[in-house]
Amino acid sequence: MEWLTDIRKAIDYMEEHLEDNISAQDVAEQVFMSSFFFQKGFSLMTGYGLGEYIRNRRLYRAALDLQKTDEKVIDIAFRYCYETPESFTKAFSRFHGVSPSQVREGAPVKPFLPLKIDISVHGGNEMDYRTKKMAGFQVIGFARVFDGETSYVEIPRFWDEIREKYADNVWKGNAPTNAYETAIAENNIGEYGVCIDDVGDGKFRYLVAGIYKGGEVPEGMTVYEFQDYEWAIFDCYGPCPKALQDVNTKIFREWLPGNPDFEFPGRVNIEWYCDGDAGASDYHAAIWIPVKKKE
Repeated sequence: MEWLTDIRKAIDYMEEHLEDNISAQDVAEQVFMSSFFFQKGFSLMTGYGLGEYIRNRRLYRAALDLQKTDEKVIDIAFRYCYETPESFTKAFSRFHGVSPSQVREGAPVKPFLPLKIDISVHGGNEMDYRTKKMAGFQVIGFARVFDGETSYVEIPRFWDEIREKYADNVWKGNAPTNAYETAIAENNIGEYGVCIDDVGDGKFRYLVAGIYKGGEVPEGMTVYEFQDYEWAIFDCYGPCPKALQDVNTKIFREWLPGNPDFEFPGRVNIEWYCDGDAGASDYHAAIWIPVKKKE
């Protein structure tokens, strides 16, 4: 996968369609990639969420239109895909620090130019990873749909919610007292965090999960089956979530841009967590990405 080429192509596509009601899914489809996977990589590469980048570019272009034309605010708002002038004015003022009418009167605006991606890769192919072929397997867990723009904040809260409502007792090593705790204990739910890009529109499904070993699936829990895959496995050592975030960043900024060997056939990825103190300096976790050797 020519990762940098794909990023540049996506930026060009967004630039050409700022006046169209495009979604994260539309952008990802231009580079034949999973929406979840592309959004994650774009954010790690650029520091901007995909939706955030599109909004910022539209608001800057709208400011230029206000400065250079006599068009009504409502017409400019509709051009850049805002449903009402009120929602446009609110977003505009939050971004630029001044209102559209103030810009008309000569107030300065906040520039936001198209991104230029130019990365020098050093040692990207030497990242510490291994590949492992695995037959299809099932996981069981608690699932929720998240937006790619806010998932980094919301997913840790989801883990806290699962702990509080269902898992705290058995995660502390106590005997199960109900069907949920039995399923958690028998399937080691909490060993994996699973991202599945099967929702669309910039959203994805996330499971707090474990390997399904059979047995009852309590109401509100779900089972997901993985195909046969070869996985690239990146080990992480150090306090979480920082260690995982650092390795994730290196995967997208170093390993992908410089990797000549693999394609990425799946719409999933997995985070694995060992038992123990996640805040410890030697805590072990891993990121799994499905890969396929290039022909």
